[in-house]
This record gives sequence, C-alpha cells and structure tokens, in this order.
Amino acid sequence: MKLKQGSFLWYLYLDKLYCLLSVRNVKALVEYFHLLDVHRKKTLNDVLFYHFLHHVTDLKRNQITIVFNMLDWNAVGEIGFDQFYMLVCILLAQENHLEEQFIFRHSRPVFELLDLDGELKIGPSNFHMYNFLFKIKKQQLRDLYHDFDITGDCRLNYKEFKLFTIFSMNKYQESQKAVEEEKALPEKKVSQVNVSQRESLLGINHFESVSNYNCEHL
Repeated sequence: MKLKQGSFLWYLYLDKLYCLLSVRNVKALVEYFHLLDVHRKKTLNDVLFYHFLHHVTDLKRNQITIVFNMLDWNAVGEIGFDQFYMLVCILLAQENHLEEQFIFRHSRPVFELLDLDGELKIGPSNFHMYNFLFKIKKQQLRDLYHDFDITGDCRLNYKEFKLFTIFSMNKYQESQKAVEEEKALPEKKVSQVNVSQRESLLGINHFESVSNYNCEHL
C-alpha cells in the first residue's frame, strides 16, 4: 500500500514514538472528515469511504471493502471519526515503515480490529486478510504461532498477542540499532584517521622544532 503523493494524508505527520497525530493534525483531520461527510451524519458510508481511500491510496476495491468491514465494528454500514482516525494512523505508520511500533503502541485496538468474530482470539486467517495493512511476513507469521500460541489452539488471545508485539518491538529496535552502528562505523574510521593524521603532524612539527633548536645551538 502506498499513499498517493499530494493527497491530504501526505502532509500529515505521525509521531514516531507513540504513532499518534499531533493536536494540530487531528484538528485538520476533523475538518477533512467533515468535508467527506456530505450527508452531515458524522459518519462515512461505504461509498464515501471507497472514494476517500481510492483518492489517497493505491488500494484495490476489494481491499478497501475489507478495510471498511474491519472498521465497521458494529456492522451498521458506517464508520465514525474514531475509526477514521485509527485508519489514518495505520496508513501513516505503514507509509513511514512503523508497523511494529504502531502494533506495539496500540496492541489492544489492533487486536480488536483483527478479532473479526468477537471471540477474543485471532487465527492465522485474520492476519492473512489484513496483511496488506500490517505487513506480517509468512515466516514471521509461522514463528508467531509457533512461539506465542501458548494454549496450542492455533489462535492467539490478547496476552499472547501482546507478548508477540513486545518481542517484535525489541527485535525492531535491535535491527535499528545495528543499522545506526553500521552507519556510524565509517564516520568512526574517518575520525580515527584524522586523529592519526593530527598525531603524525604533531610528531613532524615536534621533530622540526627540535631540529631547528639543535641547528641554532651548533
């Protein structure tokens, strides 16, 4: 999934630590939601929702339908601003490669979104259905159920899901730390070279000063 460049969501900023919008951005999003709400019902039906997502993303029609059904918690055929706000944060998290951070910070709402049947458990099919939003790889999904399905019923309850989010977040932070260290390595080498050069120059200058002193006193 990609946001279309130049669309309204393109200009919103998602905090990288908490994966939430700033107060200013929320106010702008409220106004945008009111513009989309042409029927003045403080909700968006499936038609309005489709045109919105089609305008700001490259999602296909069937994917947009899946997202709408996911957000329509009460199966009333409409979504309110709370669900709309959650969706925007998910889209921005994916655009900024913050999926792990978002799931970790908002594990309860994400769990409730994935729990389609309201059974307080999530099966592999739930992840497959929404994989285009949360980008959980097949191997990662297999490891998820192998490592965190403590009850052994091939479904995750919230505690098991929460453990998974903590593990994923730790793994993500470790990978980010490794990347930063790798980037810092060339700078460190350059710094060491500069120090060596300065030491060499100091040695040369010291040698010259000693030589000059000896020559003057011959």
